Amino acid sequence: MEKKQDNKLIRQMLFALASSFIIGFALMMLNEKLNAGGQADTWNLIYSLLFADVTKESGLGILFVIQTLFLNGLKLIIVPLVFTSLLLAMDSITDLKKLGRMAYKTVGGFFGVYVLGCILASVTATLCVNTGIFTMSESIVRDTSNLTQVSSPNPMSILVAMVPDNLITTFSNNNAILAVVFIAVVCGLCLNLMGAEGEPFKNVVKSVSKMIQICVDFLINKMGPIAIFAMITRAMALYGLDDVKSVLVYVCVTIVALLIYLTVGYALVVFGTTRLNPFVFLKKIAKVGLFAFSTISSAATLPLNTKTTTKELGIKEDIANFVLPLGMTINMNGTAIMHVIGTTFIATVAGYDVGLTDLMMMSLLAIMASAGTPAIPAAGSVLLLTVVTGMGFTNEVAMMTYALILAINKPVEMVLTSLNVVGDASVALMVANSEGDLDKDVYYDRKKLA
Repeated sequence: MEKKQDNKLIRQMLFALASSFIIGFALMMLNEKLNAGGQADTWNLIYSLLFADVTKESGLGILFVIQTLFLNGLKLIIVPLVFTSLLLAMDSITDLKKLGRMAYKTVGGFFGVYVLGCILASVTATLCVNTGIFTMSESIVRDTSNLTQVSSPNPMSILVAMVPDNLITTFSNNNAILAVVFIAVVCGLCLNLMGAEGEPFKNVVKSVSKMIQICVDFLINKMGPIAIFAMITRAMALYGLDDVKSVLVYVCVTIVALLIYLTVGYALVVFGTTRLNPFVFLKKIAKVGLFAFSTISSAATLPLNTKTTTKELGIKEDIANFVLPLGMTINMNGTAIMHVIGTTFIATVAGYDVGLTDLMMMSLLAIMASAGTPAIPAAGSVLLLTVVTGMGFTNEVAMMTYALILAINKPVEMVLTSLNVVGDASVALMVANSEGDLDKDVYYDRKKLA
């Protein structure tokens, strides 16, 4: 049922994408024809009806209203989404004293693959900027009225910003996402230590998290195709086809980076930490990656991932049963890679300069946002806005570029889901090998488990 719904959503988004390109291109040609033919008043009437920014101009601005409602809805749920998801993720690390080394190795393994992924993403993004693959939007060059430059913050100010002095103002500010993350981690660990006493509060948080997931589902599945049509049609009519084409460059670059990490990166991780033949791992885990690719769901892939790691890779069940569910919750390194590349692309197109300090802060935000990403469709794309706004890349063109990425990000979401679940399996293999809980005869097919 879930797969049918995902396929239906994909079809709806593809239809919205195709129709918006067709109608947007027709409006773009109409714009040029009317203005060139001395009929600017006719175009102004169309502009007022469909495209006008109703917060600054007169007119109905139908497509602008739809776009703004959708984006505001996404912004509205960012803080509660990050807070509840990360709090519950921290609480899921149960009984650290009992689990001991296994818990620390697991969390350390997840952090390690996060860092390696962010390094790859930062190098990729930097190469794209330096070689001109990611270029400044021509519309910005023509009109710099929306451009607001932000200076790179002092790295030490990040530490100060992580601990807020006012809870209310923190939760009312999407740009204070690091502080929200800090509060969520502290509350999650405290809830963990409270045990049964914390169950009432945990149940409330779970209910809020479920409510947020329903809201995200409505925004993406119900409003998403309509908003996609509105955003791309308006973008093409106002900015032209070149700006939409540039987003396809981001999609291709991100997919290539994800595939490199999925194959070469994880092979190096497995060999470097276990000295096992990484090609055996990649061959056996391939079907898990393909299943995740088709379902776009880490949660739906968990049973197959558990069966493959225990029956085919030789990992003991207690290791797999701890590492894989935890990984499904907090290990979203593919999402982090997408966040770093996507944020750099958005910043560059919108006219911001991205330096080394920015990439470091971006990676930190990406790791924190990804660790709080729930196992729901398109959550990674939604939380890309967390990193973008957290970095201060918030002019109109940045928001428009984000909207375009959200519209055509489905192929990236499919590949990064595969990356996430394979990453869970690689960390499980790493932990099992270090704990002596890996049957290498099963791994190398010298014997079979029932």
